Amino acid sequence: RIPEGLQGDDNLQSMLVGTVMRKIKSRTWKKQRYFKLQDDCMTIWYKSKKAGNAHSTFSVGDVEAVREGHQSEVLLSIADEFPADRCFTLVFRGRRGNLDLVAESAEEAQSWIRGMRKLIENLENMGERERLDQWISDWFKKADKNNDGRMNFKEVRDLLKMMNVDMNEHHAHRLFTMADKSQSGTLEDDEFVLFYKMLTQREDVLRVFQEYSADGQKLSLRDLEDFLREEQLEGGDIQQQAKQLIERHEPSDAAKQLNAMTFDGFLMYLGSAEGSIFNPQQRGIFQDMSQPLCHYFISSSHNTYLMEDQLRGHSSVEGYIRALNRGCRCVEVDCWDGANGEPIVYHGHTFTSKILFKDVVNAVSNYAFKVSEYPVILSIENHCSVEQQRVMAHHLNHILGDKLLKSTLDGKAPIGLPSPEDLKGKILLKAKKIGGLEESFGGMVEDTLTVEVSDEEEVAEIDEDNLHRESLRRRVKKSKQRLSKELSDCVVYCKSVHFNSFKHSRIHSKFYEVASFTESKARKHMREAGAEFVHHNARQLTRVYPSGFRTDSSNFNPQEMWNAGCQIVALNFQTAGEGMDLNDGLFSVNSCCGYVLKPSFMRDPEKRFDPDTPQKRDGYRPLVLTIQVISGQQLPKVNIKEGSIVDPLVRVEIHGVPMDQAKQETRYIENNGFNPVWYDTLRFSVHTPELAMVRFVVEDYDKTSKNDFVGQYTLPMSCMQQGYRHIHLLSKDGTSIPPSSLFVHIRISPLE
Repeated sequence: RIPEGLQGDDNLQSMLVGTVMRKIKSRTWKKQRYFKLQDDCMTIWYKSKKAGNAHSTFSVGDVEAVREGHQSEVLLSIADEFPADRCFTLVFRGRRGNLDLVAESAEEAQSWIRGMRKLIENLENMGERERLDQWISDWFKKADKNNDGRMNFKEVRDLLKMMNVDMNEHHAHRLFTMADKSQSGTLEDDEFVLFYKMLTQREDVLRVFQEYSADGQKLSLRDLEDFLREEQLEGGDIQQQAKQLIERHEPSDAAKQLNAMTFDGFLMYLGSAEGSIFNPQQRGIFQDMSQPLCHYFISSSHNTYLMEDQLRGHSSVEGYIRALNRGCRCVEVDCWDGANGEPIVYHGHTFTSKILFKDVVNAVSNYAFKVSEYPVILSIENHCSVEQQRVMAHHLNHILGDKLLKSTLDGKAPIGLPSPEDLKGKILLKAKKIGGLEESFGGMVEDTLTVEVSDEEEVAEIDEDNLHRESLRRRVKKSKQRLSKELSDCVVYCKSVHFNSFKHSRIHSKFYEVASFTESKARKHMREAGAEFVHHNARQLTRVYPSGFRTDSSNFNPQEMWNAGCQIVALNFQTAGEGMDLNDGLFSVNSCCGYVLKPSFMRDPEKRFDPDTPQKRDGYRPLVLTIQVISGQQLPKVNIKEGSIVDPLVRVEIHGVPMDQAKQETRYIENNGFNPVWYDTLRFSVHTPELAMVRFVVEDYDKTSKNDFVGQYTLPMSCMQQGYRHIHLLSKDGTSIPPSSLFVHIRISPLE
């Protein structure tokens, strides 16, 4: 059954028949596999040609993009063997590796490229309802063990276990009999959908519906307006909104005629973007983008070339592509002298693999502005000789062309940093510079100059024989290094400098100078002079990066750095966890463009904001955030152990200024990941709501060991919608896990 809108597509027809292609893992590993689109048009199936070998599958929904030609390192390495028009790469969501394929002919490659893109587009355009039906029928196929298109009671019972439902036999049997309309003792496809819908009856939502419905059957336009005004605290033209919601979400045409909403429509609305906790008005660009760069938090990545850990990890151009595609706007490039006069990028003095500098610049050139048109900063960590610095400058100029910012915007000596708006489509170099911006207008600059070398003075030295803590000796390296004029000339608004003190900066530093701190140095400055740090960051950029001891590529909590107004807080994008959840949460606003405007009290040098004493600032208005955690829906199974069901609890964390840091939990519900109900209320006092992030974490309670992570969702408190809302959970690596959600009620009121 080909979905509507896809019928008669020749590419899909040939994918349904199947094709032999080569799966490529390296120059030497190239094996033939038979690939075929399954009849559900949702799953790709493949196996090796040898009889009896197991097959593999993946879902079209897991594929984020299709790249044509030699667009991955693996395919570039075999470019001499297979022409570009036969090659393509499937890029998966999250942190799963790519699939590199070579078709037998250019036509077959095109057929798969176009077909896959069509399928992905079709999935993205699917409504909530179709998506749910699809999800149900996927489960049906998994459970229909003997493939006869019907399910007996035993198969249904096994399926419920797979779906994380622990249901008593009697109740399940009653629903089974009610759904078995044909009284055949088995459920066919549509009977199963009915069974599933009875199973997922939302009592919690029904309660709310009946409270506002005058006749208990439907919400009249007036009822819906009352609900939007009193519960959801919506502003603006409420009647207009109510009409639009009915138009958009009400499945029954009869109800639409009456300008009314049925329970089904109400459920659809609460599950949609308008019913979610995230305010849709802040999805797009809604902030002023014409302030100086230092007034924004900037999404930034550390050691962007690493895909794993800091000692033996694999370096890859893919790291840059993934970071840029996630809206990252500041990437790091560690440059060293390479063979044949070509500079290389890798984590110096370690066993990480090496990539060419020019390949990195190419990737940045190709991917910099795919998801955001605002400027990208290349943070250069330069360990190269003058000769190879000249080669670097050549590659930057040659490959980036006009995208590389080479001079001040108006050609005059500037007095402050330009804005993201001014710099759209531009790539800025952050590196050492000979002299200042002013000199370049005076025309007096020597050819090469000796300066103190690299920003990252804390270098982890790794001894090849023994990798214990002892051998990770810190050494402060103050070697002198010569800079090439060509590379220096590529630096305009981001000159890397050594930080002296806040007092020294106030008197001497220039707005285009950028200091870098390790997380521990930054914390020390915050403890000793928080307000000074905020003030410093109101006029120039600061970069903070993880300590060299984090050889496992773990992340620090970026929130404490944002509290001090640090803009370039560099995280290991390849490592999932709390740090990246907060980063993804903060930068999910403003169209994920990688720039978020700091609160006004952090931009104004006249205002003295100290994150440690938020109650002292002008305009101090603390709030109370009250969250009733009502229920959960279809939480994913975390434990692969046969027959284990989740015991879920919800933890709400506030990340903000030190006074606001807090976490509270609901109780845990035994054996129900399918539709747990809590009705637990959590209350938080928030002193600086403008900086607060709220993180919802679902865990599987375990009394003997650490709880297992189930899902999470993080957003800025300033983006929360009030009233009854769904929270669509994300997996550990930040990708969505439909249809898993939490249902909550949110109220924000002044702290009396």
